[in-house]
Parts: sequence; C-alpha cells; structure tokens
Amino acid sequence: MALLVRVLRNRVSISQWVPVCSRLLLVSHTQGQWGRALSGTSQLSSTKDSPQPVEEKVGAFTKIIEAMGFTGPLKYSKWKIKIAALRMYTSCVEKTDFEEFFLRCQMPDTFNSWFLITLLHVWMCLVRMKQEGRSGKYMCRIIVHFMWEDVEQRGRIMGVNSYILKKNMMLMTNNFYVAILGYDEGVLSDDRGLAAALWRTFFNQKCEDPQQLELLVEYVRKQIQYLDSMNGEDLLLTGEVSWRPLVEKNPQSILKPHSPTYNDEGL
Repeated sequence: MALLVRVLRNRVSISQWVPVCSRLLLVSHTQGQWGRALSGTSQLSSTKDSPQPVEEKVGAFTKIIEAMGFTGPLKYSKWKIKIAALRMYTSCVEKTDFEEFFLRCQMPDTFNSWFLITLLHVWMCLVRMKQEGRSGKYMCRIIVHFMWEDVEQRGRIMGVNSYILKKNMMLMTNNFYVAILGYDEGVLSDDRGLAAALWRTFFNQKCEDPQQLELLVEYVRKQIQYLDSMNGEDLLLTGEVSWRPLVEKNPQSILKPHSPTYNDEGL
C-alpha cells in the first residue's frame, strides 16, 4: 500500500486536476488510563481561543439567492478560489507523511487508513477556512468536492468494481459527516474530548495505547495553531499549506509560514 500511495501520488497529480476547475459540479468516552495520559498532554492553545469568524454583512438579494442554493458575490473570483482549494487539498495528500502515520499510530497499510489520514487533514483545513467568511466557506465546499473526486479516481485506479466503489463512496460520505461533527465537537473541548473524538473516528475505537492518542491530540492542536498563524488572504488566494511533523522536539513553537505564491503570479 505504501508503494501504491506513491504511485497514486504520481498518477493523480495536481496538473491533472486543474482542468476540472472549469467544470466543477458542487456537491452540495474514554476514561481511566486515557484520562490520566491526557490530563496534561498539551499546553498548546486550544481552538476555543482561536480567532472566531466574523460574519460578513450581505444584502437582502445575496441572502435570497444563497437561500436558493446559489453562491452570491465573493471577495475574490471563483476561479482563483477554486485553484487555491485545489492546492490546499493537494497539500493534504502530497505533503503528508502517510508512512509515518502508519508506523507511529500502528495503522494497517490500507486505502481506508489513507482516507482517515487525509480526512483528518482536510478537516483541519476546513476549520481554518471557515474563519474567512463567505469566501472561506465557499472554498470549503470546493475542497470537499476535490476530495471525493480524488477518492473515486483512486478507487478506479485500484480496479475496484464500479458497484462496490459506489456503495463504498456512500458509506464513506456518511462517515465523513459524522467524523466532521465529532472532530468539531472534540477540538472545541479539552484534550480528553478531542482524544475521544480521535479514538472513535481516526482509530475506529481500536486504539489500545494512550500514547498514540496523546501524540495525535498534540498533532491536531499544533496544526490548528499553525494554520491559525497563516494569513487568511494568502490562504484564499494560494491555498498553500505545509504540515508540521507528526513528531518534533518543540511542538509549541510556531514556524514562520513561507512567502505565498499567488495563482495569477506571472500571468
């Protein structure tokens, strides 16, 4: 599977996704040893202390058309946001060390494990972009769209029967929304709440090592903190995200984000 992941990374590259932007169809408790292990696990600032999204003031007409399912005028062109969303999703699958997760979290080297790791990183991107008002929420929809397009394409490359693939896609979609709700609730809670959410979804209630949960809770907290340190305008225009290592000596440090490269730069 590790070899397959590398092959899929090469075959399903960002260059293959760019033309898709022009024809997008939007789709619309643990206790005991866990508590002791996580009681002081991370001193990172929680998401409760993160900047909260500011609701944009929109006119009555915009509210009406959005209530009808259409997208009102955005801060930037839809094309730029779609390209940025593509880059952000690509960062979730090309800049994540899947083999490190397989090893550290003792996950089976399977497609389902790949999806669970990707889902976790996509969710963290969604948490960050929801802070950027209507444009950020629109970008979230595009990121999720790209994710499902990618999952379906990878399934076909692996030779999964079309009927089985469709059935699995429906199951994964349901699990996706359950996971998002659980992660949202967990990240707004303390470390024990976040650990419970990760135990239920990421580990599928099969983790027996509290240190693995402690590691993942710390990872999520520091990634959320790092994403919050990035400029929202840059994220909307570039979508470029880099991930901090799963294991590092000083997880509380905030690395300085790289200078952004805008979508239309050089055009």
